[in-house]
Order: sequence, then structure tokens, then C-alpha cells
Amino acid sequence: MNFTDAATAKLNCTEILAHTAFFAELTPEQRERVAGLARVEEHPQDACIYRLGDLAGDFYILVDGMVRFTIGLGSRRTHAGQILRRGEVFGWAALVESAPKRIAAAQCITPCTVLAIPGNQLLILMDHDHTLGYRIMKQLNVLITGNLTAFASG
Repeated sequence: MNFTDAATAKLNCTEILAHTAFFAELTPEQRERVAGLARVEEHPQDACIYRLGDLAGDFYILVDGMVRFTIGLGSRRTHAGQILRRGEVFGWAALVESAPKRIAAAQCITPCTVLAIPGNQLLILMDHDHTLGYRIMKQLNVLITGNLTAFASG
């Protein structure tokens, strides 16, 4: 599937979610509700989607392109950063109520198309549908643990 065209991506938000491992456990109806929150963003090569310390507003799905994800705390940063590819998610601080600021940076290595999902709206949806919330939190736990393990190992 090629979702490089923003208009096509918008029409297929639910399909994009269906092909994203992070959302695989959701029902089609739950994915449809999440897709209703999403907006398509296009970023040029070398654009910074967010920086360390920015407010954590959106949770992202990389639809097309490559993003360098670099986590950092204080003066410590990952050296090369993790390279994210199509179908991967990032910006998880937007789903952690106690983490209002970014502890990482996300920069486009190539031109990128992302789905941006407002974290506060997704948290409300998760609160109203506890099954959806539980499934997303399970995936979020795996994502955060993996990111922090990679950070700790240098």
C-alpha cells in the first residue's frame, strides 16, 4: 500500500490504522473512532516534527518516509537515534498524562507523511471505551519499555 498522497491518506486513515501493528488489537469500530481524530501532516526532509522539551500534543503514525527518533534526559541523548519507518508510531508522551513535555526529538530523514492524533482526544476516547484504552495501554507499555531499554543500552 502506498499512502504518499495526503488526500489518499486522509481517506484511508482507518485502513492505515488497520495496517499499523500498534492498533492491531482494536476492532474495526474502535479503529474508525481513532481514525476520526487523525489528521494528515506532510513534513519535508530535515524538518523537525518535535524537539526535546516541546509540549507533547500529538501521537504519530509514520505513513511514509523515515524519521530519526532521538530520546534524551538531561544531558544524556542516544547517539545515533532510532530510525523509524512506515507503520511505526512515535510521540508516546502525548498519551502519558504525567509527561506533558517531550523527552525525545523526531526529525525527518526523508520527506514524511504522518497521521497526527491529538493525545488529549485519544485519552478521552480511551477513558470512554475501557477496552480500547486497555488495548492501547498494553501497546504503549511495550513501546515505552522498548524505547527506554534502547536508551539505557546506549
